[in-house]
Amino acid sequence: MRIVVLAGGIGGARFLRGLKQAAPDADITVIGNTGDDIHLFGLKICPDLDTVMYTLGGGINEEQGWGRTDETFAVKSELAEYGVGPEWFGLGDRDFATHIVRTQMLGAGYPLSAVTEALCARWQPGVRLLPMSDDRVETHVAVDVDGERKAVHFQEYWVRMRASVEARAVVPVGAEQAKPAPGVLEAIGAADIVLFPPSNPVVSIGTILAVPGIREAIADAGVPVVGLSPIVGDAPVRGMADKVLAAIGVEATATAVAQHYGSGLLDGWLVDTVDAAAVPDIEGAGIRARAVPLMMTDLDASAAMAREALTLAGEVSA
Repeated sequence: MRIVVLAGGIGGARFLRGLKQAAPDADITVIGNTGDDIHLFGLKICPDLDTVMYTLGGGINEEQGWGRTDETFAVKSELAEYGVGPEWFGLGDRDFATHIVRTQMLGAGYPLSAVTEALCARWQPGVRLLPMSDDRVETHVAVDVDGERKAVHFQEYWVRMRASVEARAVVPVGAEQAKPAPGVLEAIGAADIVLFPPSNPVVSIGTILAVPGIREAIADAGVPVVGLSPIVGDAPVRGMADKVLAAIGVEATATAVAQHYGSGLLDGWLVDTVDAAAVPDIEGAGIRARAVPLMMTDLDASAAMAREALTLAGEVSA
């Protein structure tokens, strides 16, 4: 069985860990969001790709869900002593090494897809991890600060500002000119199932779908496309999906997110049991729906969610 998964950071990575347990013999290709990528300290940082790589490779800080385990912050402290910022973006010493290697390889002319493959050779995540594009795409958020509207990088909006102000617009800068990375469209075309894990539908999966050709390839693949709601009880499980959903005019409900993706893209949608009443409305929109537990409290819970997604995929393809 060949499975393609579109993934953001923590939610996507933890779901993938469950999927590997639920389908140990599956050939899994992960198309990772690179809209969160940022250049800081002279380095190219790919938070979502690294979170998937570290999580599946056994190096993630489990408590945070991002960054390395057993981390130290000597380099960050030294940079601060020199007055070099930004101080709000905390990189650990082990994490710095990954970004240094990536930046050196990119500087030598290797595309991001080849660099990601080389980094994964160390971590052995057990999946094929592809960036959505080798081209530079950065998600920016329009906000009003002191009466003035300005655009900030998504990392600044989330990490420094903690999404404390209203997002007026979300723009994946560069996406319209980007091309899918090598292997992305081929993986979708060869897939038996496409899954949308409970990642942010705007700045994670939405950004991947903004790269020309990816949404169309999924819609035309002729295979089951099943998603899992990141909204439980009208609130995001983690993160600030509600803030960025509001910016694009979508309510923070399991039903609204399913309708946002649309029946032309989604075939099946899993909602949490607390949202079971939403199932009829979702199915009325032409998307098969089921209510199951969607809280990834541990690996077994994540694996159970993955099995439910695969089961629903089998139902919609029958």
